[in-house]
Amino acid sequence: MMEKVTTTIDHDLCTGCGLCVQVCPVKTLSIRNGKAEVTGSESLNCGHCQAICPVGAVKVSAIDEAMSQFINFTPGNKWLQYGDYDTAQLVRLMASSRSCRNFIEKPVERSILEDLVKVGCTAPSGTNCQLWTFTILPTRKAVMDLGKGIRSFYIKLNALAKNRLLRMFLKLIGKPELDTYYREYYGSVKEGLEEFDRTGVDRLFHGAPAVIVVGCKSKATLPKEDALLASQNILLAAHSMGLGSCLIGMAVEPMKRDPKIQNAIGVPNDEKVYSVIGLGYPDEVYQLTAGRKKAVMRTFES
Repeated sequence: MMEKVTTTIDHDLCTGCGLCVQVCPVKTLSIRNGKAEVTGSESLNCGHCQAICPVGAVKVSAIDEAMSQFINFTPGNKWLQYGDYDTAQLVRLMASSRSCRNFIEKPVERSILEDLVKVGCTAPSGTNCQLWTFTILPTRKAVMDLGKGIRSFYIKLNALAKNRLLRMFLKLIGKPELDTYYREYYGSVKEGLEEFDRTGVDRLFHGAPAVIVVGCKSKATLPKEDALLASQNILLAAHSMGLGSCLIGMAVEPMKRDPKIQNAIGVPNDEKVYSVIGLGYPDEVYQLTAGRKKAVMRTFES
């Protein structure tokens, strides 16, 4: 997604090394008269040029420095060299991050939730558009307000799915989704709704005291991929910061199909929701990381 150029070069500092030109993905910069120059009319504003300059001669004003400043930790901005990290510990973190469905009744500090959003924004995005959006629900009441809309959606959906003639008719005309839902989800959703009415047990968010809803603007080039990459960053960072997390898949589809649900928490119609992350302090401790099922792994050599 091409944007207006916001790159500037300090010619007093520039040594003409050409590194910024080498890494620019869209040829916004050139070397002229021994110095780097902005010669293109469009830019990705990715910041590669600023990050690689050894003398600090390049600035990209579209980059908001506040997005790299965190309240609960200080990562610094020194780039890690390729290979300059403990891969074993990275994999251990990934394998240790699990879906948490047991939380203690302790609220999550808003500063932590805001830091998690900034961590999410360190993910890559298609053509560097960075059009993801994050809606923070910092209290249990806000989480349950979202739950009311989702609950209403499933009550209506279950009423439709219960109609056998409707399911069969839709299946005959090539729309088997309602029948599939009935076979795979109707029973468990019905049970969950009834249990909530009887006891108040929350099977949707599992008692999570906070939620981050991750969406993306519709004009993004790869909106779903961008949102999910950012979500993975949040999940990993949450574990490292002492939080449990859980992707609430059953909350995503209702928000896509009924815009009023996302509107109720401030998400406008020009955004789509791709993940809902429940967050809180965990009431569970594991001893080992979990393994994985055997994956399909192919090799193709021309």
